[in-house]
Amino acid sequence: MSATANRVAVATTSELAADAAAEIADLGGNAVDCGIAAAMCSINTQPGVCALAGSAYVTIWGQGDKPITIDGNVAVPGAGLPAGTKPLLETVELEYGGGIETLVGASSVAVPGTLAALYRASIDHGSLPWHDLLQPAIRATRDGFPFAAACHYFLGYAGDVIYGRSEDGHNALHNADGSLRDVASTILIPHLADSLSAIADEGEQIFYEGEIGQLLVDHVQSHGGLLTREDLKNYTPVVRDCLLVSAGDWQIATNPPPAIGGANLAAMLLGFGTDKLNSWDESSQRRLIRTQEAVMRFRQQNLDLADDVSKPVAEMLRLAAAGELLSRYSSGSTVHTSAVDGAGMACAITASSGYGSGEMPKNTGLWLNNCLGELELNRHGLNAGPPGKRLPSNMAPCAARSNTAVLAIGSPGADRITTALHQFLVNFLQLGLDLEQAVARPRIHLRIGESDAELSVEPGVDMPDTAFALRQYESINMYFGGVVAALYDEHNGFDAAADPRREGGTFISPDN
Repeated sequence: MSATANRVAVATTSELAADAAAEIADLGGNAVDCGIAAAMCSINTQPGVCALAGSAYVTIWGQGDKPITIDGNVAVPGAGLPAGTKPLLETVELEYGGGIETLVGASSVAVPGTLAALYRASIDHGSLPWHDLLQPAIRATRDGFPFAAACHYFLGYAGDVIYGRSEDGHNALHNADGSLRDVASTILIPHLADSLSAIADEGEQIFYEGEIGQLLVDHVQSHGGLLTREDLKNYTPVVRDCLLVSAGDWQIATNPPPAIGGANLAAMLLGFGTDKLNSWDESSQRRLIRTQEAVMRFRQQNLDLADDVSKPVAEMLRLAAAGELLSRYSSGSTVHTSAVDGAGMACAITASSGYGSGEMPKNTGLWLNNCLGELELNRHGLNAGPPGKRLPSNMAPCAARSNTAVLAIGSPGADRITTALHQFLVNFLQLGLDLEQAVARPRIHLRIGESDAELSVEPGVDMPDTAFALRQYESINMYFGGVVAALYDEHNGFDAAADPRREGGTFISPDN
């Protein structure tokens, strides 16, 4: 590939994060450096949507290398505690997303892995010092950052019942009269910039073995949770070979098991087929719905409660490749950054902290995850397995490569991640839409419940007749994910697109 290595294209969740990537590109950073800088900015300036003490996956595909995913997913806590230790159970119901029940408080906090994964990616694949990559996020959190509309929307449901649990957190998000601050108002979270500065100076160690880790453990245990020093000390990110799926001239690399998001996406690609399409006609829309139904039903019946998903994932992919999945099974809060560079490297980072536990240990500015309490994803709840076991995840950061191009893509959106990414890939690879059109085109999503199913549809979709209950949206909506994509093509140069469903930002470095 012919462009200079430090030319990059980045698509991410905010202009603030895109500016962070631009700053690192000016220092000569590669796709991984720019991706980490943007991701750290997004993770720490999107309260309610994400937070650092959560989970992340980093998919990296360098020119001439095999693609890998660094697994920084959360794990079951409780290492070193006496057998039978019971946490305090706190459940809340939110009207968000049509109504959800989730666990909050210290009992819902799983062992966080985001920082470990990003640090490993920096050390193994970055070209700049770790300290430099965190400076944009430190500056943004020290000076204050604008309250994003996506955060404001979610916190309209969860601002009091979840994020009102800590004094510092509540005051940062609310006015003196208790009302939620306005969109675009300046948010300043006490102590967060100090924590990030310490992490910049000392790396992951201060979080997993040092002072910050001790503050996290002391807080969780004093409020009835299971997180221990041993959990943090034992945590390591796992480097895994990606799942690979072919689509025409492209190879698509995505997140492998034990996460299930990448496997679901691979099954959708195989089940739908990868031949070129002329348009989204009635036949192709009907096949899309059947593909979503088949994959979602297989997941519900075979993956969600499996102790080890490797065998059922292999069976799902075998059935999809053989064309049997549709016939057999017809009738899950995140930020993402995508980056590519002129040396042919792609980096895709997806991070989540669940709905948030609402817990913020004093003097840290760090909200803790509630990933143990995401009941629609972690259906085992607090009985998720032995300490150290990775929890289920919908996240599916992807890299793709052809003979002349490299692509990084991903999306937030819970179980809509895989359906959003699949429809983007059909639009881009099979219909031949450009990056912006492929991201913006209206989407559908089929939700499979325990006893019902509902098809959500954005305006502009030419829907075939269907037996499913139908929810028609009046405009494109953040419910359907927020795909961000970055592309480098030898013939056409760089491109980047951020989803209009969410506030997003893009950056393409200029020619030198």
